[in-house]
Amino acid sequence: MMDTLTLLTTLEAVLVGDTLTPLFTDGLRSFFRPDTLARIFIEGLGKAAIYFIIAIGLTLVFGLMGILNFAHGAFAMVGAYLGGILMVVGLSSGSGTFTRIAFFVVVVAVIFALLTAVGAALEIGLVRPIYDRTPMYQILLTFGVGLILEELARIIASARGIQPEPTWAAAQATIPTVLGTPSEILLNLFGARIRGFYLFAIVAGAILAAIVWAFLTKTLYGLYIRAGSEDPEMVEALGIDVRKAFTVVFGLGIGLAAVGGVFLMWDPTEGPSVLLNLDVLLYAFVVVVIGGLGSFKGTLVAAIIVGMADSFTTWVFARGIIDFSGLPEVTIFLLLVIALIVRPQGLYGVEEVGGH
Repeated sequence: MMDTLTLLTTLEAVLVGDTLTPLFTDGLRSFFRPDTLARIFIEGLGKAAIYFIIAIGLTLVFGLMGILNFAHGAFAMVGAYLGGILMVVGLSSGSGTFTRIAFFVVVVAVIFALLTAVGAALEIGLVRPIYDRTPMYQILLTFGVGLILEELARIIASARGIQPEPTWAAAQATIPTVLGTPSEILLNLFGARIRGFYLFAIVAGAILAAIVWAFLTKTLYGLYIRAGSEDPEMVEALGIDVRKAFTVVFGLGIGLAAVGGVFLMWDPTEGPSVLLNLDVLLYAFVVVVIGGLGSFKGTLVAAIIVGMADSFTTWVFARGIIDFSGLPEVTIFLLLVIALIVRPQGLYGVEEVGGH
Protein backbone atom coordinates (compact mmCIF):
# COMPACT_ATOMS: atom_id res chain seq x y z
CA MET A 1 0.00 0.00 0.00
CA MET A 2 1.27 3.48 -0.88
CA ASP A 3 2.46 5.33 2.27
CA THR A 4 1.61 8.95 3.04
CA LEU A 5 4.91 10.39 1.85
CA THR A 6 4.69 8.61 -1.49
CA LEU A 7 1.08 9.76 -1.93
CA LEU A 8 1.99 13.38 -1.25
CA THR A 9 4.92 13.17 -3.63
CA THR A 10 2.67 11.78 -6.35
CA LEU A 11 0.07 14.52 -5.84
CA GLU A 12 2.78 17.15 -5.99
CA ALA A 13 4.07 15.72 -9.25
CA VAL A 14 0.58 15.77 -10.74
CA LEU A 15 -0.31 19.27 -9.59
CA VAL A 16 2.98 21.09 -10.19
CA GLY A 17 4.87 18.69 -12.37
CA ASP A 18 6.11 19.05 -15.89
CA THR A 19 2.75 18.22 -17.50
CA LEU A 20 -0.02 20.29 -15.96
CA THR A 21 1.76 23.54 -15.07
CA PRO A 22 3.04 24.39 -18.59
CA LEU A 23 -0.33 23.41 -20.05
CA PHE A 24 -2.16 25.63 -17.58
CA THR A 25 0.17 28.61 -18.02
CA ASP A 26 0.09 28.28 -21.81
CA GLY A 27 -3.70 28.09 -21.70
CA LEU A 28 -3.89 31.15 -19.42
CA ARG A 29 -1.59 33.07 -21.74
CA SER A 30 -3.63 31.99 -24.74
CA PHE A 31 -6.89 33.01 -23.07
CA PHE A 32 -5.93 36.69 -22.89
CA ARG A 33 -5.03 36.90 -26.55
CA PRO A 34 -7.44 39.15 -28.53
CA ASP A 35 -8.38 36.36 -30.95
CA THR A 36 -9.24 33.97 -28.11
CA LEU A 37 -11.30 36.53 -26.21
CA ALA A 38 -13.13 37.50 -29.40
CA ARG A 39 -13.83 33.86 -30.22
CA ILE A 40 -15.21 33.05 -26.76
CA PHE A 41 -17.30 36.23 -26.67
CA ILE A 42 -18.80 35.99 -30.18
CA GLU A 43 -19.45 32.24 -29.99
CA GLY A 44 -20.92 32.73 -26.52
CA LEU A 45 -23.33 35.38 -27.77
CA GLY A 46 -24.24 33.18 -30.74
CA LYS A 47 -25.05 30.25 -28.47
CA ALA A 48 -26.91 32.59 -26.11
CA ALA A 49 -29.08 33.83 -28.99
CA ILE A 50 -30.20 30.30 -29.85
CA TYR A 51 -30.75 29.39 -26.19
CA PHE A 52 -32.87 32.51 -25.79
CA ILE A 53 -35.01 31.74 -28.84
CA ILE A 54 -35.76 28.29 -27.44
CA ALA A 55 -36.11 29.22 -23.77
CA ILE A 56 -38.36 32.27 -24.23
CA GLY A 57 -41.14 29.99 -25.47
CA LEU A 58 -40.85 27.94 -22.29
CA THR A 59 -40.87 31.16 -20.26
CA LEU A 60 -44.03 32.45 -21.94
CA VAL A 61 -45.90 29.19 -21.40
CA PHE A 62 -45.00 28.98 -17.72
CA GLY A 63 -45.44 32.71 -17.08
CA LEU A 64 -49.08 32.67 -18.17
CA MET A 65 -50.17 29.07 -17.75
CA GLY A 66 -47.99 27.70 -14.97
CA ILE A 67 -47.17 24.67 -17.15
CA LEU A 68 -43.66 23.25 -17.42
CA ASN A 69 -43.77 21.89 -20.94
CA PHE A 70 -41.50 18.82 -21.02
CA ALA A 71 -42.21 18.37 -24.74
CA HIS A 72 -40.43 21.66 -25.49
CA GLY A 73 -37.15 20.02 -26.53
CA ALA A 74 -38.97 17.54 -28.77
CA PHE A 75 -40.55 20.36 -30.77
CA ALA A 76 -37.12 21.96 -31.20
CA MET A 77 -35.96 18.58 -32.55
CA VAL A 78 -38.95 18.48 -34.91
CA GLY A 79 -38.10 22.01 -36.08
CA ALA A 80 -34.52 20.94 -36.83
CA TYR A 81 -35.68 17.94 -38.88
CA LEU A 82 -38.40 19.82 -40.74
CA GLY A 83 -35.99 22.63 -41.47
CA GLY A 84 -33.45 20.14 -42.76
CA ILE A 85 -36.01 18.46 -45.00
CA LEU A 86 -37.15 21.75 -46.54
CA MET A 87 -33.60 22.96 -47.04
CA VAL A 88 -32.38 19.72 -48.62
CA VAL A 89 -35.42 19.44 -50.90
CA GLY A 90 -35.68 23.12 -51.80
CA LEU A 91 -32.02 23.85 -52.56
CA SER A 92 -29.67 22.54 -55.18
CA SER A 93 -25.91 22.14 -54.98
CA GLY A 94 -25.53 25.26 -57.13
CA SER A 95 -27.64 27.53 -54.89
CA GLY A 96 -25.76 30.69 -53.97
CA THR A 97 -25.25 32.35 -50.61
CA PHE A 98 -28.11 34.84 -50.90
CA THR A 99 -30.50 32.12 -52.10
CA ARG A 100 -29.63 29.84 -49.19
CA ILE A 101 -30.01 32.55 -46.55
CA ALA A 102 -33.26 33.87 -48.06
CA PHE A 103 -34.69 30.38 -48.30
CA PHE A 104 -33.64 29.72 -44.69
CA VAL A 105 -35.64 32.77 -43.57
CA VAL A 106 -38.67 31.48 -45.48
CA VAL A 107 -38.24 28.05 -43.88
CA VAL A 108 -38.10 29.64 -40.42
CA ALA A 109 -41.37 31.53 -41.09
CA VAL A 110 -43.13 28.43 -42.45
CA ILE A 111 -42.07 26.18 -39.59
CA PHE A 112 -42.97 28.83 -37.00
CA ALA A 113 -46.49 29.15 -38.45
CA LEU A 114 -46.93 25.38 -38.77
CA LEU A 115 -45.68 24.47 -35.29
CA THR A 116 -47.57 27.36 -33.69
CA ALA A 117 -50.77 25.89 -35.12
CA VAL A 118 -49.77 22.42 -33.89
CA GLY A 119 -49.04 23.83 -30.43
CA ALA A 120 -52.43 25.57 -30.30
CA ALA A 121 -54.18 22.33 -31.27
CA LEU A 122 -52.19 20.43 -28.65
CA GLU A 123 -53.25 22.90 -25.98
CA ILE A 124 -56.92 22.63 -26.91
CA GLY A 125 -57.01 18.86 -27.31
CA LEU A 126 -54.65 17.57 -24.61
CA VAL A 127 -53.51 20.24 -22.17
CA ARG A 128 -56.74 22.14 -21.54
CA PRO A 129 -58.68 19.15 -20.12
CA ILE A 130 -56.13 18.72 -17.28
CA TYR A 131 -55.79 22.34 -16.14
CA ASP A 132 -57.65 21.58 -12.92
CA ARG A 133 -55.50 18.58 -12.03
CA THR A 134 -52.22 18.52 -10.16
CA PRO A 135 -48.99 19.59 -11.96
CA MET A 136 -47.91 15.94 -12.08
CA TYR A 137 -50.54 15.26 -14.77
CA GLN A 138 -49.19 18.11 -16.90
CA ILE A 139 -45.59 16.94 -16.48
CA LEU A 140 -46.41 13.34 -17.38
CA LEU A 141 -48.54 14.39 -20.34
CA THR A 142 -45.98 16.74 -21.90
CA PHE A 143 -43.09 14.38 -21.16
CA GLY A 144 -45.02 11.59 -22.84
CA VAL A 145 -45.68 13.76 -25.90
CA GLY A 146 -41.95 14.48 -26.08
CA LEU A 147 -41.04 10.79 -25.97
CA ILE A 148 -43.61 9.96 -28.67
CA LEU A 149 -42.23 12.68 -30.95
CA GLU A 150 -38.68 11.48 -30.37
CA GLU A 151 -39.50 7.88 -31.26
CA LEU A 152 -41.53 8.94 -34.30
CA ALA A 153 -38.59 11.01 -35.50
CA ARG A 154 -36.25 8.06 -34.97
CA ILE A 155 -38.55 5.68 -36.90
CA ILE A 156 -39.19 8.07 -39.80
CA ALA A 157 -35.56 9.13 -40.10
CA SER A 158 -34.34 5.53 -40.10
CA ALA A 159 -36.96 4.48 -42.65
CA ARG A 160 -35.92 7.31 -45.00
CA GLY A 161 -32.22 6.49 -44.73
CA ILE A 162 -31.46 9.49 -42.53
CA GLN A 163 -29.17 8.87 -39.57
CA PRO A 164 -31.21 9.65 -36.42
CA GLU A 165 -28.02 10.24 -34.44
CA PRO A 166 -25.61 11.84 -33.99
CA THR A 167 -26.53 14.33 -36.75
CA TRP A 168 -28.03 14.50 -40.22
CA ALA A 169 -25.02 15.62 -42.26
CA ALA A 170 -26.95 16.49 -45.44
CA ALA A 171 -29.02 19.10 -43.60
CA GLN A 172 -25.96 20.70 -42.02
CA ALA A 173 -24.31 20.85 -45.45
CA THR A 174 -26.98 23.28 -46.70
CA ILE A 175 -25.32 26.13 -44.78
CA PRO A 176 -23.78 28.70 -47.14
CA THR A 177 -20.01 28.93 -47.22
CA VAL A 178 -19.97 32.44 -45.77
CA LEU A 179 -21.66 31.14 -42.59
CA GLY A 180 -19.93 27.77 -42.41
CA THR A 181 -16.39 29.15 -42.59
CA PRO A 182 -14.44 31.68 -40.48
CA SER A 183 -15.80 35.21 -40.78
CA GLU A 184 -13.53 37.47 -42.82
CA ILE A 185 -14.60 40.48 -40.72
CA LEU A 186 -13.56 38.90 -37.41
CA LEU A 187 -10.45 37.42 -39.00
CA ASN A 188 -9.33 40.88 -40.10
CA LEU A 189 -10.28 42.60 -36.84
CA PHE A 190 -9.04 40.12 -34.25
CA GLY A 191 -7.37 37.32 -36.17
CA ALA A 192 -10.09 35.07 -34.75
CA ARG A 193 -11.30 32.09 -36.76
CA ILE A 194 -15.00 32.25 -35.86
CA ARG A 195 -17.73 30.83 -38.07
CA GLY A 196 -19.98 33.41 -39.65
CA PHE A 197 -22.96 31.39 -38.38
CA TYR A 198 -22.51 32.81 -34.89
CA LEU A 199 -22.78 36.39 -36.16
CA PHE A 200 -25.89 35.33 -38.08
CA ALA A 201 -27.37 33.79 -34.92
CA ILE A 202 -26.64 36.94 -32.89
CA VAL A 203 -28.45 39.16 -35.39
CA ALA A 204 -31.40 36.76 -35.68
CA GLY A 205 -31.65 36.36 -31.90
CA ALA A 206 -31.62 40.13 -31.38
CA ILE A 207 -34.39 40.61 -33.96
CA LEU A 208 -36.57 37.88 -32.43
CA ALA A 209 -35.96 39.21 -28.91
CA ALA A 210 -37.08 42.67 -30.04
CA ILE A 211 -40.20 41.22 -31.70
CA VAL A 212 -41.19 39.21 -28.62
CA TRP A 213 -40.52 42.19 -26.33
CA ALA A 214 -42.59 44.48 -28.53
CA PHE A 215 -45.41 41.92 -28.64
CA LEU A 216 -45.50 41.63 -24.85
CA THR A 217 -45.13 45.33 -24.03
CA LYS A 218 -46.53 47.28 -26.98
CA THR A 219 -49.62 45.34 -28.05
CA LEU A 220 -53.01 44.98 -26.41
CA TYR A 221 -52.83 41.21 -26.58
CA GLY A 222 -49.44 41.30 -24.91
CA LEU A 223 -51.03 43.31 -22.12
CA TYR A 224 -53.71 40.63 -21.73
CA ILE A 225 -51.01 37.97 -21.47
CA ARG A 226 -49.00 39.83 -18.85
CA ALA A 227 -52.11 40.67 -16.86
CA GLY A 228 -53.31 37.09 -17.11
CA SER A 229 -50.04 35.81 -15.67
CA GLU A 230 -50.48 38.08 -12.63
CA ASP A 231 -54.21 37.78 -11.90
CA PRO A 232 -56.21 35.60 -14.31
CA GLU A 233 -59.40 35.85 -12.24
CA MET A 234 -59.46 39.63 -12.48
CA VAL A 235 -58.73 39.50 -16.21
CA GLU A 236 -61.64 37.12 -16.74
CA ALA A 237 -63.88 39.41 -14.67
CA LEU A 238 -63.04 42.21 -17.13
CA GLY A 239 -64.44 40.11 -19.96
CA ILE A 240 -61.15 38.94 -21.50
CA ASP A 241 -61.01 35.34 -22.72
CA VAL A 242 -58.02 34.00 -20.80
CA ARG A 243 -58.47 30.51 -22.28
CA LYS A 244 -57.90 31.94 -25.74
CA ALA A 245 -54.76 33.65 -24.46
CA PHE A 246 -53.58 30.27 -23.11
CA THR A 247 -54.01 28.73 -26.56
CA VAL A 248 -52.14 31.53 -28.33
CA VAL A 249 -49.25 31.54 -25.85
CA PHE A 250 -48.86 27.76 -25.86
CA GLY A 251 -48.81 27.81 -29.66
CA LEU A 252 -46.24 30.63 -29.72
CA GLY A 253 -44.06 28.77 -27.23
CA ILE A 254 -44.02 25.66 -29.42
CA GLY A 255 -43.39 27.76 -32.54
CA LEU A 256 -40.40 29.52 -30.96
CA ALA A 257 -38.95 26.19 -29.84
CA ALA A 258 -39.19 24.94 -33.42
CA VAL A 259 -37.49 28.10 -34.72
CA GLY A 260 -34.62 27.49 -32.31
CA GLY A 261 -34.40 23.96 -33.67
CA VAL A 262 -34.11 25.29 -37.22
CA PHE A 263 -31.10 27.37 -36.15
CA LEU A 264 -29.57 24.34 -34.43
CA MET A 265 -29.75 22.60 -37.82
CA TRP A 266 -26.84 24.81 -38.91
CA ASP A 267 -25.06 24.88 -35.55
CA PRO A 268 -21.63 23.21 -36.00
CA THR A 269 -21.88 21.51 -32.59
CA GLU A 270 -25.47 20.27 -32.93
CA GLY A 271 -27.41 19.50 -36.13
CA PRO A 272 -30.68 17.56 -36.67
CA SER A 273 -30.71 14.58 -34.32
CA VAL A 274 -33.12 12.81 -31.98
CA LEU A 275 -30.62 13.65 -29.25
CA LEU A 276 -31.75 17.27 -29.49
CA ASN A 277 -34.89 16.42 -27.52
CA LEU A 278 -33.23 16.03 -24.13
CA ASP A 279 -30.24 18.27 -24.87
CA VAL A 280 -32.40 21.26 -25.75
CA LEU A 281 -34.88 20.57 -22.95
CA LEU A 282 -32.14 20.55 -20.30
CA TYR A 283 -30.50 23.74 -21.57
CA ALA A 284 -33.86 25.50 -21.86
CA PHE A 285 -34.82 24.62 -18.30
CA VAL A 286 -31.44 25.74 -16.98
CA VAL A 287 -31.84 29.12 -18.70
CA VAL A 288 -35.42 29.57 -17.51
CA VAL A 289 -34.69 28.57 -13.90
CA ILE A 290 -31.56 30.73 -13.62
CA GLY A 291 -33.33 33.73 -15.14
CA GLY A 292 -36.53 33.29 -13.16
CA LEU A 293 -39.64 31.41 -14.24
CA GLY A 294 -41.82 33.66 -16.36
CA SER A 295 -39.31 36.53 -16.68
CA PHE A 296 -38.45 37.84 -20.16
CA LYS A 297 -35.49 39.87 -18.89
CA GLY A 298 -34.27 36.99 -16.74
CA THR A 299 -34.38 34.60 -19.69
CA LEU A 300 -32.31 36.98 -21.79
CA VAL A 301 -29.66 37.51 -19.10
CA ALA A 302 -29.52 33.82 -18.19
CA ALA A 303 -29.14 32.84 -21.86
CA ILE A 304 -26.10 35.13 -22.11
CA ILE A 305 -24.60 33.65 -18.94
CA VAL A 306 -25.15 30.07 -20.10
CA GLY A 307 -23.93 30.85 -23.62
CA MET A 308 -20.70 32.40 -22.32
CA ALA A 309 -20.10 29.52 -19.91
CA ASP A 310 -20.69 27.03 -22.72
CA SER A 311 -18.32 28.85 -25.07
CA PHE A 312 -15.56 29.21 -22.46
CA THR A 313 -15.66 25.61 -21.24
CA THR A 314 -15.82 24.34 -24.83
CA TRP A 315 -12.63 26.30 -25.54
CA VAL A 316 -10.99 24.92 -22.37
CA PHE A 317 -11.72 21.36 -23.48
CA ALA A 318 -10.66 21.99 -27.09
CA ARG A 319 -7.41 23.57 -25.85
CA GLY A 320 -6.68 20.41 -23.85
CA ILE A 321 -6.50 22.23 -20.50
CA ILE A 322 -9.14 19.90 -19.04
CA ASP A 323 -9.56 16.61 -20.85
CA PHE A 324 -13.24 16.02 -20.09
CA SER A 325 -15.77 16.21 -22.91
CA GLY A 326 -18.69 16.77 -20.52
CA LEU A 327 -17.15 19.93 -19.05
CA PRO A 328 -19.67 22.39 -20.63
CA GLU A 329 -22.67 20.41 -19.34
CA VAL A 330 -21.20 20.02 -15.85
CA THR A 331 -20.37 23.74 -15.66
CA ILE A 332 -23.83 24.82 -16.76
CA PHE A 333 -25.53 22.57 -14.22
CA LEU A 334 -23.14 23.87 -11.59
CA LEU A 335 -24.38 27.37 -12.42
CA LEU A 336 -27.94 26.08 -11.98
CA VAL A 337 -27.12 24.64 -8.54
CA ILE A 338 -25.46 27.88 -7.45
CA ALA A 339 -28.44 29.92 -8.67
CA LEU A 340 -30.90 27.69 -6.79
CA ILE A 341 -28.87 28.02 -3.59
CA VAL A 342 -28.25 31.77 -3.77
CA ARG A 343 -31.54 32.89 -5.36
CA PRO A 344 -34.08 30.06 -5.72
CA GLN A 345 -36.60 32.23 -7.59
CA GLY A 346 -34.01 33.09 -10.25
CA LEU A 347 -32.26 36.34 -11.14
CA TYR A 348 -35.42 38.27 -12.04
CA GLY A 349 -38.15 35.90 -10.91
CA VAL A 350 -40.54 36.26 -8.00
CA GLU A 351 -41.33 33.65 -5.38
CA GLU A 352 -44.57 32.62 -7.06
CA VAL A 353 -45.37 33.21 -10.72
CA GLY A 354 -47.52 31.56 -13.32
CA GLY A 355 -50.71 29.62 -13.06
CA HIS A 356 -54.29 30.09 -14.01
